[in-house]
Amino acid sequence: MLLNHDRFKVFADYEAYISCQEKVNDLYRNPKEWTRKVIHNIAGSGKFSSDRTISEYAREIWGVEPSDVKIPPPNVPRE
Repeated sequence: MLLNHDRFKVFADYEAYISCQEKVNDLYRNPKEWTRKVIHNIAGSGKFSSDRTISEYAREIWGVEPSDVKIPPPNVPRE
């Protein structure tokens, strides 16, 4: 089905995906270089993106600001 009717373009970049995955596999076999790149990636990541996205959505779509109100865990009865 995908060979003749690839409605969601699953195969559109499959060769590029496989090529990139082979590079990742090679890198993973080199623990020192893998660790160096992981640390570099973490150090450069900045603020966690989903936190920023949720905050922006709350402000821009709902017009609300974050609150310091703590919601109790589900296992703690509400008053």
